[in-house]
Amino acid sequence: MRFELTKDFLLTVRNKIAEQDESWLVTNVLDMHYADVADVLDKLTNDEAKYIYFLVDEDTQADILMELDEEVRDRFIASLSTKEIAGQLENLDSDDAADILGELSQAQIQEVISQMDDDDAAEDIVDLLNYNENTAGGLMQKEFFQAHVDWPVNKALLELRKQAEDVEKVYNIFVVNSADQLVGVLSLKRLLFAGAKTTIEDLYQFKNIISVKTSDSIEEVADVMEKYDLVSVPVVDYQKKLVGRITLDDVVDYIKEGADSDFQFATGISEPLENDASIWKISARRLPWLFIGLIGGVFGARVLSGFEGGITKIPALAFFIPLITAMGGNVGVQSSAIVVQSLARGNKLMGGALRRILKESLIGLLNGLLLSSIIFCFALIFGDVKLGMVVSISLLTVIVFASIIGTMIPLVLNRYKIDPAIATGPFITTLNDVVGLFIYFTIGMLIYRL
Repeated sequence: MRFELTKDFLLTVRNKIAEQDESWLVTNVLDMHYADVADVLDKLTNDEAKYIYFLVDEDTQADILMELDEEVRDRFIASLSTKEIAGQLENLDSDDAADILGELSQAQIQEVISQMDDDDAAEDIVDLLNYNENTAGGLMQKEFFQAHVDWPVNKALLELRKQAEDVEKVYNIFVVNSADQLVGVLSLKRLLFAGAKTTIEDLYQFKNIISVKTSDSIEEVADVMEKYDLVSVPVVDYQKKLVGRITLDDVVDYIKEGADSDFQFATGISEPLENDASIWKISARRLPWLFIGLIGGVFGARVLSGFEGGITKIPALAFFIPLITAMGGNVGVQSSAIVVQSLARGNKLMGGALRRILKESLIGLLNGLLLSSIIFCFALIFGDVKLGMVVSISLLTVIVFASIIGTMIPLVLNRYKIDPAIATGPFITTLNDVVGLFIYFTIGMLIYRL
């Protein structure tokens, strides 16, 4: 049955912590799935969370720790001594441990590493910290099953039992040669059904082996895993030596974090914010994007003031200002969304940027012709044929312009290594508003000969 956290249950948990009723907490909280326990701890104070956390065994602690909300986990880790942090890291997978350690200062990192009792674990973590966090090397974990190509099955089983102490999930067994270079993969099922004296060389698959390099970007890793439907992919260095593996859940977590970051950035939040951030902090994060919108509004007002005489003489022109600005913004966002989605998936735009711009322009022209024809009829209600011509021609021009700008901005940003997701923010809508108004009133002045 799925657990649902309620206010009454949370209040009871807090009371039991205050009473130090360990028996009740073990039975009613710690017997739940570790992800549900993490949900409870997310809602508690740091001291309350620590009280429950240290009631469980080390393996469960590791599971709970990685399920906590990131800001809660950071705050929790910050409250521990370096010795306690070292103890926690030894229970985690190397990639998770490296992620946590990477958030600390260099002095803290050195102190924590020196406090670790497991030298092999410490060495693995230090090795991962040397890689860029946005590459396969920075995402991989050092725990995996490997077998040498010349091992007999009985020796392989003995060695794999030893390796199993550090490997939590088994997807496949990587086969290496005497130089520790990846040469193939072996399914666990085939190993278990093989004879004791059979060698790995007779069992493993050596054709079409998919791997990634430590320097590959995480986007490239995600593309590889999606294309070949992999749940785990081996990571090799420049000498083709097997150095780690990446599992699908790690890639999904990274993509989700990136999507959350892009959404915040695109909707006006310049940096990630904690759920309990102060009003002042939230305001400071939003101000840069609001400032861009403010500047755009000033330019828009300047455009309107420049055509004040025309609006005074033809008041009906003002009726369609919201229509022109809204349609320009909507079309621009639609065009940019298609390009951003293609770039995010790593798809190459067919025929290059110019062909994509031409295609969006033609789409904009087709939609513009249809919509401008419709709006011409509506404009006749508010004025005459001239007003209908102004509104319809302006709408057609603005839609085509917005299609081009909506396509160009993410392409330009991507060209200069800037995240194209920001193209869905105020840049497109602000630019379309200013230029759209200028186009609208310029056409109006020309047709009315003002």
